[in-house]
Amino acid sequence: MVTEKDVEHIGELADIGIDTAELATFTGQFNAIVEYFDVLDRVQGDGVVTRDLYNVLREDVVEPSLSQDEATRNAGAHEDGFIKAPRVM
Repeated sequence: MVTEKDVEHIGELADIGIDTAELATFTGQFNAIVEYFDVLDRVQGDGVVTRDLYNVLREDVVEPSLSQDEATRNAGAHEDGFIKAPRVM
């Protein structure tokens, strides 16, 4: 069970300010989350997961593309066959 002191400690670790008025609300929410984990711990399973796997990717097909001159033709600025962009610092 999560106590208000635990919630204060978690708030300090996360570097968030938890107001005293919100402390009871957060404590209840934390305890509800912990209860969900308890439910998941009690779920029985056979441990075997099977899936039908298939490849959704297509095969690569070589197709003609733009030449370097065509690719840089509409660029605002280009130099030595490459698109020239403004310097970013």
